[in-house]
Amino acid sequence: MKLRTGTSGFSYKEWCGSFYPEKTSPKEMLSFYAERLPAVEINNTFYRMPKKELLESWREQVPDDFRFVLKASQRISHRSRLKESGDESVEYLLRVSEALGEQRGPFLIQLPPNMKCDLERLHRFLGVWPRAVPAAFEFRHPSWFAEPELSGLLELLGKADHALCLADSGGEADAPRASSAGWGYLRLRRQDYDDDSLAEWARWVLAQPWSAAYVFFKHEDEGAGPRLAARFDQILERERQA
Repeated sequence: MKLRTGTSGFSYKEWCGSFYPEKTSPKEMLSFYAERLPAVEINNTFYRMPKKELLESWREQVPDDFRFVLKASQRISHRSRLKESGDESVEYLLRVSEALGEQRGPFLIQLPPNMKCDLERLHRFLGVWPRAVPAAFEFRHPSWFAEPELSGLLELLGKADHALCLADSGGEADAPRASSAGWGYLRLRRQDYDDDSLAEWARWVLAQPWSAAYVFFKHEDEGAGPRLAARFDQILERERQA
């Protein structure tokens, strides 16, 4: 299993002094980050569609094995809510993201918390989203996880090898620990995790029949996210060898 850990975003001035050196400029942050962590989840693309030139510049600053996960635009997930009105935005996002080349990882498609289960709509959307482009879907309304809806959801995602995003925030709408694809995607959203909690997650990840897993920690002002990502990587390797 190839594990790629990281954080949700990288350009935070609040991290200067804790993760970044004190006087790190915004232009220096990505290359510094990419030398220490193998992936990043980009949330800016939720609010603003990326431009080709920006993505090309990012690609030039990272190693070949680094991966960018782009969060799908709110035009797709929140305004159109996976309906046909967002198809043009899907086409643009996929086309412009090709500027990342091999450094383009999967996409994160996060649905609004008030969007109830609609397997028919999801099925139509999966017909628009290319099967060859991996995506992790984060569902935030508990109706997606009741049976028989959950079984139908896992089957739909599994047919296209898309991942059910497991977001651990401690809320009632957190997804159950279930796998829908040959790879996994975790968003560990709590403010902090001790080694026992990280080890418990690591053991669960290692028990899955995945070829790859992405694990992202939350942004917070103290800069704990990069530390937790690196620590999770260490603990998973320890558990792998146990």
